[in-house]
Amino acid sequence: MTQLNLDVEATKRMDLRLVIGFGGQVPGALHIHPDGKNLIYPLGSCVIIRQIGNPLADRFLLGHSDRVSCVAVSKSGRYVASGQITHMGFQADICVFEFETLKLLHRMTLHKVKVQALAFSADEKYLASLGGQDDNTLVVWDLATGRPLCGGPASSDLSMCITFFNRNSQQAITGGNGVLRVWDIDFVNRKINPTDVHVGNLQRVCRTIVIEPTDNYAFVGTTSGDVLCIQLQGAKILKFSGPSKALAQGILCTCITDNSDVLVGSGSGEVALLSKTDLKKIKTVTLQGMITSVAAHGDHYFVGTSKSNVYYLNAKTFKEELRQTCHFERINDVCFPHGYSEVFATCSNHDIRIWNAKSGQELLRIQVQNLECNCVKFSQDGKSIISGWSDGKIRAFGPQTGRLLYVINDAHKTQGMKRVSGNLSGVTALAVSHDNTRLISGGADSQVRVWRIGHESQVMEASMKEHKATVNAISLRGNDQQCVTASDDGSCIVWDLQRFMRSNIMYAQTYFKAVAYFHDESQILTTGSDRKITYWDSYECSAIRELEGTKSGEINTLCISPSGSTFVSGGMDKILKVWSYDEGAVVSIGLGHSGNITKATFSPDGASVVSVGDEGGIFIWRVA
Repeated sequence: MTQLNLDVEATKRMDLRLVIGFGGQVPGALHIHPDGKNLIYPLGSCVIIRQIGNPLADRFLLGHSDRVSCVAVSKSGRYVASGQITHMGFQADICVFEFETLKLLHRMTLHKVKVQALAFSADEKYLASLGGQDDNTLVVWDLATGRPLCGGPASSDLSMCITFFNRNSQQAITGGNGVLRVWDIDFVNRKINPTDVHVGNLQRVCRTIVIEPTDNYAFVGTTSGDVLCIQLQGAKILKFSGPSKALAQGILCTCITDNSDVLVGSGSGEVALLSKTDLKKIKTVTLQGMITSVAAHGDHYFVGTSKSNVYYLNAKTFKEELRQTCHFERINDVCFPHGYSEVFATCSNHDIRIWNAKSGQELLRIQVQNLECNCVKFSQDGKSIISGWSDGKIRAFGPQTGRLLYVINDAHKTQGMKRVSGNLSGVTALAVSHDNTRLISGGADSQVRVWRIGHESQVMEASMKEHKATVNAISLRGNDQQCVTASDDGSCIVWDLQRFMRSNIMYAQTYFKAVAYFHDESQILTTGSDRKITYWDSYECSAIRELEGTKSGEINTLCISPSGSTFVSGGMDKILKVWSYDEGAVVSIGLGHSGNITKATFSPDGASVVSVGDEGGIFIWRVA
């Protein structure tokens, strides 16, 4: 076996052309840059700077090893800071970037497991950070050196938010589970001294804090759905709270508008503008998903939701406009139509979406509620989108209208299996014959089935049962007379599609995740949970060559380029790799995913690779 000697720093990086996605689950993550021209938000382990109105002018801040948990932008917009989540027992990094040059200025490592919140001081000399549940410390950092100045326990319970005063860099306020504290930072003696805010008998969990420009009052959003107005000068006490009718499912994010009113977003999808004098609702609008971030710049409000939607709100009319959208859960599959690189399809929980490959715009959404779409394929003539679902049905839709063309009921069993492997159920793999008359499907019930597709009917021609576990992938020969299927039972079977019998078999100590024929069909490429990429002779089904595909985690996907000179692989190590087919060496890598890479595919023209993953992001890479 050829060992993998991959130096991530030295290997050539693939050019990330476009990212479709928004980390909507990260609280308070969407920011408008003070120049008013750019949005800053996380997706997975990278932070994206997107020019408003121009998705192709994306820039990326890369430096984290796991998903980003919080983002902060300094007052002038010079610095962008982001914190991350890591594994239990490890320390989580804070990365500080320079906005103009995208340069990583400091990597600050002190908090355990998670960085909960970040805040810049108004003079941009200091950065304050809060640790998560396992850490719960407050640390103040010097931005000139990247070193910690002072710190200590934030409270006895979890603290969730922090904000510096606007006119005084020596004071900050934190909030959390039943605690609200104003901190005096003594830089000379390197100490932080807390003063608890008196809120009487109120018991509140504080999720978000904003301070109005004069530093007289702070507005605190709570999980109870009300906003507390706190006096900051003199005695630290609760002045009043509102609105009278609390927002459902709590307030998750707040920001101050230019005229000092408070814009809040709730867990029920409601965005409300509250008066600064009495916290009564002035305007309100309801959007799709939990409102996790709101940002204001003049008359322009941008709102991010947990469903990975970004809305634009006009301050005067309060009319919403959907600016960008993406999947918000794991994406299971991605595919291009035969010979056409302008559009592609992805599938996830509840829906299939068609995208413009050049602009990243969503063209069509096909939703089936409460079901997960496991796999999707275009028919060879491009007249239908064929998909496999978790309820064991195969559904075909029109690619322009999204109209349901036909359903094959009970294509695969969802119950009564002796052995269940993987996290998908129902129909797990699909392949369409080149003459559009046949459909081959594989399922979690370990069956491989051949369907005759006509204008009026869909008839099962054969059901072939030799696999003992979930069928993960199917690859067809060009003459449609043979196919190869990969399964979790450690076997890849070559099927004769005229006699509907096994013609050959390949065994390995692995869960096979992906299989592909080389273009002249002399070789078969497989990969799986043993981290190996194996070349097989397609006639004798004997192993020719083995490559070590990764140092950690299983490999989920393989795709050979249209020219046959390269192939792409991706898996649990979060690194997308392009390999030379003949040399068996990594040519270039793509870094950006923060979770498992579930699928990657070349465009039919071979100019780009589209990869999708657990974080719900779609990454389009330019192949040199």
